[in-house]
Amino acid sequence: MAAHFFTLSIITLSLFVVASSGELESELVADLLTLQSESKSGVIHLDDRTVSKFLTYPRTPRPYSFLIFFDAANFHDKPELRLRELRREFEIVASSFITNHNSSNTKLFFGDIEFRESQSSFQLFGVNSLPHVRLVGPTAKSLKDDSDVMDQGDFSRLAESMAEFVESRTKLTVGPIHRPPVLSKMQLGLITALLLLCLPLVAKRIFAGETLLHDPKIWLSGAVFVYFFSVSGAMHNIIRKMPMFLVDRNDPNKLVFFYQGSGMQLGAEGFAVGFLYTVVGLLLAVVTHVLVYVKDATAKRLAMLFTLLVSFWAVKKVILLDNWKTGYGIHGFWPSSWN
Repeated sequence: MAAHFFTLSIITLSLFVVASSGELESELVADLLTLQSESKSGVIHLDDRTVSKFLTYPRTPRPYSFLIFFDAANFHDKPELRLRELRREFEIVASSFITNHNSSNTKLFFGDIEFRESQSSFQLFGVNSLPHVRLVGPTAKSLKDDSDVMDQGDFSRLAESMAEFVESRTKLTVGPIHRPPVLSKMQLGLITALLLLCLPLVAKRIFAGETLLHDPKIWLSGAVFVYFFSVSGAMHNIIRKMPMFLVDRNDPNKLVFFYQGSGMQLGAEGFAVGFLYTVVGLLLAVVTHVLVYVKDATAKRLAMLFTLLVSFWAVKKVILLDNWKTGYGIHGFWPSSWN
């Protein structure tokens, strides 16, 4: 009789533990869904307390995985880290995943941890460099050793590469990436209304030949702008979101416009080189299209001499800057008969 009573007690206690564990997991998932719904992008902001609550304290296997973006607000001004851009892409992945699963999926949650608020969590995960994205699976006991780290070389494709990382480490499908439109519906409506209102006036001017597109000076200015845009690295600055200048680390009151090193180019140095190239291009255009109509031979010679001197100075400045920045030198070679 005592043996039967002991066995019954063990079974009852086991069922109670299982029921309590299941109830605790349901509460954690419910809390995560609440925090997710309160976030505009679906990314849950974690700190030391919530990391302990949702990742450290629960027994494994947990009923969910966590993709975590490690952030540091005081490093947002460092363009080489691209933390602002990667943070936005991380939010796009989170919102796309939630949208594609109709906000009902409880197998994967997205979170972010800020360094100044949660330095203990950074140490717990062993994070010592940024950018850093880590996937904590349901069976991960050690947050540092058992979680998967996204390789920094995979950040090049931004949101798409993050989605592929999730799909390769879990059995979940992120689905298509939904990027926010450049213009809202209201803005598109206003632009369409303005275009419709201006359409009769524009059509009248086009047929009368009185638009800016009929002015040769506009085309000339546009050609010069395209040339400057092409040789100044402006497209590089736009794609990489490069700043015009940096603040000197040794002297905060000093600005750095030229960065020494081939790994990065600031906007100011690109525009400086583009300006020099544009000067040379404009001088060559004047020589080939304007100077040929000048009848005074002396004026022609002086203009040609001025063009040669300015062009030589501009190209020399570009070569010196390239040598200072990259360490590569350009050497001239005289004809062998001159030696």
